[in-house]
Amino acid sequence: MGAHLREGCEHKPMNAGQLKNVIEAALYAAEEPLSVERLLTLFSDEERPSREQVGELLGMLGEECATRGVELVEVGSGYRFQARQELSPWLARLWEERPQRYSRALLETLSLIAYRQPITRGEIEEVRGVAVSTTIIKTLLEREWIRSIGHRDVPGKPVLYGTTRQFLDHFSLTSLSQLPPLSEIHAPDADMLAALETGLAATQSGATEISAAVDGEVAAVASGTQGE
Repeated sequence: MGAHLREGCEHKPMNAGQLKNVIEAALYAAEEPLSVERLLTLFSDEERPSREQVGELLGMLGEECATRGVELVEVGSGYRFQARQELSPWLARLWEERPQRYSRALLETLSLIAYRQPITRGEIEEVRGVAVSTTIIKTLLEREWIRSIGHRDVPGKPVLYGTTRQFLDHFSLTSLSQLPPLSEIHAPDADMLAALETGLAATQSGATEISAAVDGEVAAVASGTQGE
């Protein structure tokens, strides 16, 4: 009898409130952002809403969060709930360990890849004026912020690097077009680091790792005091 009841529930049409509750619960329960396509798979054929309806329901959820401590944001892989950045000073007390701080060299490398992709390690070194350590590339690859996207058609076939969806997700970006524009770059490293600080760090709490590491170092980069 229980099986028959479950089957009846699965095929019963759902109203907007029920659909919204399912989407909200899924976003809270998921360990990663959920795309509209992924959300649609939660429903059977009979109860499945249209893409437009899902968009409207997501909009309603976003509006309902306007006065809450969490917000609904769209990132590269889909939608997710996250704590508001302005609450990070209080939330930081939940963890005893301090957030990981990244070196200026790593941030310079990441910014060059983000703005000039596809780019090779040699081209990064040409701009920075110093060698890029294997540890930096390994760290960025392990964080899944960058990936190999091919090889430059020159002698040696060096690897070309580009950013990933995880990079977008981490900094709450839906696409690379949301990066602050860089017009004439006269001091590439300083401009790119400043862009990461003002653009990426402003998007969500995870970006405070970059903000903390960049703070007070942009001037040093501009003056040519780069380091590993």
